[in-house]
Amino acid sequence: MLNADALTQLRQLKTDIEANKVVFPGTVKATNGRFGFVALDDGRDLYLPQDQMQRVLPGDRIEVTEHEGDNGKTYGQVDRLLESPLKTFVGRYKVRGKGHFVAPETPGLNHWLFIPPKQRAGAEPGDFIYCKIGRHPVKDGKGQASVIRRLGKPDQVGIERAVTVAQFDLSEDWPDAARKEFEAVDESRIDALAEGRSDRSDDPFVTIDSPSTQDMDDALCAVPNATGWTLSVAIADPTALLPVDGAVEREARQRATAIYFPGEPRPMLHDAVSTGLCSLVPDARRLAIVCDIQVNNDGSLGEFKLSEAIIRSHGKLSYDLVDGVIAGRSDDDINALPEAVSASLDQLHQAASALRRWRDSNALLSPDRPEFRLRLDDQRHIRLIEPSPQNEAHRVVEECMVAANRCAASALQNSGNAGLFITHPGLRDDRTDNIKSLLSQYAPELADIDVTSPDGFRRLMTETEGLDAEVPVKSILTRQLARAELSFDAAPHQGMGLAAYTTFTSPLRKYTDFMVHRLLRAALWNGQAKPLDASQLEALQEGQINARRAANNLEQWLKSLYAPQLGDGVYSGVISRTTSAGFFVRLDDNGIEGYVSTRDMTGKYSFDPITLRLTGPENRIFQLDQAVNIRFTGVDKEKRQILFQLADAESGANPEG
Repeated sequence: MLNADALTQLRQLKTDIEANKVVFPGTVKATNGRFGFVALDDGRDLYLPQDQMQRVLPGDRIEVTEHEGDNGKTYGQVDRLLESPLKTFVGRYKVRGKGHFVAPETPGLNHWLFIPPKQRAGAEPGDFIYCKIGRHPVKDGKGQASVIRRLGKPDQVGIERAVTVAQFDLSEDWPDAARKEFEAVDESRIDALAEGRSDRSDDPFVTIDSPSTQDMDDALCAVPNATGWTLSVAIADPTALLPVDGAVEREARQRATAIYFPGEPRPMLHDAVSTGLCSLVPDARRLAIVCDIQVNNDGSLGEFKLSEAIIRSHGKLSYDLVDGVIAGRSDDDINALPEAVSASLDQLHQAASALRRWRDSNALLSPDRPEFRLRLDDQRHIRLIEPSPQNEAHRVVEECMVAANRCAASALQNSGNAGLFITHPGLRDDRTDNIKSLLSQYAPELADIDVTSPDGFRRLMTETEGLDAEVPVKSILTRQLARAELSFDAAPHQGMGLAAYTTFTSPLRKYTDFMVHRLLRAALWNGQAKPLDASQLEALQEGQINARRAANNLEQWLKSLYAPQLGDGVYSGVISRTTSAGFFVRLDDNGIEGYVSTRDMTGKYSFDPITLRLTGPENRIFQLDQAVNIRFTGVDKEKRQILFQLADAESGANPEG
């Protein structure tokens, strides 16, 4: 038995070791396996073996100590938990022996968590459940969870949407305060606010949208003048009806944007507002902000004026119908249009064509990408995927919206008041060296361009369009673009080639646009606005990203359920994305993307981060935009990833020969 002096010495030794050990802070990066990594703040990635990953959750901020294993490689040991951002998650209810657990659906969280008896909320084995972390596993690797609510069985109609909504922490219910607020507004409020506004009810405004659209927030008309056209863009005006920073607005800010989930959208504003009182439905008096723009013959913008108005839509027109008018087709629906509307549509097309020519010469246009429409069955699964081609009417609406948004940005910039802009820095900073190497090798005539400047970026994107080179330079560049950002200050939107940009044309669908309406009203008409602070701006941007991920997640899940219908046929597609271990192929017929792993091929493949190429035996190459033929081979149900395999040897041939 140790005496008192020996115990004291041992305690002191332990204290000294604890005081002298070196700990490194970092963030846990999970993998698909049982192991993981911690991204240290000093820039290194440190390996976390399985026993240590059992003690942490994806995204945890931790402190680790670094050790050397028997194989000479270093690994991390968790020393202390600093912060754990993962509070809620979705999983499947599992029973093993007498233990009840949740198997998380969260990527990278690969161990089950125990559910105590009092925390099971009536869930049954196999159920999808929405849970919160009850006990973090950092002490002993034994985490616990409690069930917030049961989402349903795997075969329940609409379960995919319910799981996605919970997985991304999206609210579906309206707070009582918000409900009282929008229920207090009716048509009489529109009549009361109409006084003092310009009456534009006789102007031949029409909405142009998909037939199923109900939240119509823009209407258009145009007339010719001596130097071009007067383009009038009327935008629904919900901010006039709703209290500044009231319960409805706070909920809209939390939601950030409407999410157009297949089959059942999740609105930003309640239907009473978005598809009712504020939607620019035909033959109804509606509050609007109208932007009258001088579009010159060369497509440049002249003077513009923003005004509060009352408008009346003279028709809910579909893209197909308007495209028919533009093409000169004749049918009963087209012939039934009022003469004033037909004349306005003709002028809209002319004005939009001029606007597009100007942007093509002086800014940047987004390339057309094939669009597809998902048709669902009564189980809310995909029944059919059909092409949804963009026609001339889509381009008319796009050009009118861009022109109006440019004017709104100019008005905010010149007001001297608070602003809200969308900026885009061009290419990612961390890819600059790779891009310079790419240009030096495959487009030396462009190697001296300053790709970080707006002018240089625009020249780069313009001159690489259709460039005859060994690799698809333009496609490689577009996959290395930075993300657009929200900003209080005007700055270039390099992706569009514009000096300043914002959006205000979708206030029923996007909170950024709703907020720009508030700011314009404060700047131009002495209205009230409560500008966002920095933390709210960051949260709004995160909300937009989260909404986009949720929509993509649900669509991919539904496509993974549909994919087995492809059978064993051979399908053509193009390589849309490459990784170090394989590539994604987008099918020509339906836009479905699936993954081809190089592990299923003969020989070893190397990945070039400069050209984004995979090169294998006998100089076999796979690169972006390359046409290939594939077969469907299955679905990784855990990742909900569709799996393809090359259909023949020729599909993988060197694209140069």
